[in-house]
Amino acid sequence: MIMNYLKIIGTYFRLGALNELEYRANFWVQMLESTVNLIVALGGLAVVFAHTETLAGWSPNQLIALVGIYTLVAGFIRLVISPSLERFMADVREGTLDFTIIKPVDAQLLVSIQRIEIWKMVDVFLGFVVIGVALGRMGRAIGWADTAVFTVAIFAGVVIVYSFWLMLATLAFWFVRTENLLVIFDAMYKAARWPVSIYPDWLRFTLTFMVPIAFAVTVPAEGLTGKLATNTLLLAIGLAAAIFVAARLFWRFGIRFYSGASA
Repeated sequence: MIMNYLKIIGTYFRLGALNELEYRANFWVQMLESTVNLIVALGGLAVVFAHTETLAGWSPNQLIALVGIYTLVAGFIRLVISPSLERFMADVREGTLDFTIIKPVDAQLLVSIQRIEIWKMVDVFLGFVVIGVALGRMGRAIGWADTAVFTVAIFAGVVIVYSFWLMLATLAFWFVRTENLLVIFDAMYKAARWPVSIYPDWLRFTLTFMVPIAFAVTVPAEGLTGKLATNTLLLAIGLAAAIFVAARLFWRFGIRFYSGASA
C-alpha cells in the first residue's frame, strides 16, 4: 500500500511539473519573488545585529540557518499543502469534490496532493543553500546524529503544519468561506522568521501550541545548531503524531457532511 501511495504522489508531482512547464516565465517570476523575500529576511537580521551580538541567545549565523529552514518549510507549504487544500475548499464549495471521493484511493491523500506548484521548489532549493552557508560560516560539522535529529525535527514540524492546515480546510464542510483562516495562518507563519524565544510569553505559547509554527522552524533550527533539548524533540514527535491522528479523525467526521453535485 505504501508503494502505491508513493506512486500516486509521484504521478501528481509529474503532472504538476508538466502543467507548470507550459508557463516557463513563471520560473523567473518565482526566482525574483523568492530572492526578494530572502533578501528582506536577511536584511532584517543585518539591521538587528548591527546593534547587538546575540538575540535571545542566538548568534547571527544560527539565525541565518533559521531563515534557511523558514524558507525551506515555506517552500514546501506553497509547493503542495497550500495550493492543494485551497483547491479542496473550492471543490467543496462548488460541489466538485465528487470527482475525488469516488476514486478508489484514500480521498484525504488525493486532496492533499492534487495541485503542485512546482516552481515553489525554488524556495526549497534556496532554503538548503542558506542552511549550507550558515553551517559553513559556523564551522559546524554535521554528523549522522545531528542529521538524524534535524531530519526528525523538520519532518515532525511539516506533519504538524500539514495537519493544522487540514483541520482548517476541513471546516469547509460547514462554512462557505474558510480561505481567510488560511490567510491568517500564512500571516502568522511570517513570525517564524525569528526564534519564538524572542516573543512575549503569551505569543510564544500561541506560536507553539495554538498555531504551532514553532515546531516547524525554531525546533528544527535548534536541532541543526545543537540547541535542541531531547525533551523538546520528543514533544515535537508526540505532538506531530497526536495532531495527525486528530486531523485524520476530523477529516473523516467532516466528509460525512459533504453533499456535492451528485447529492
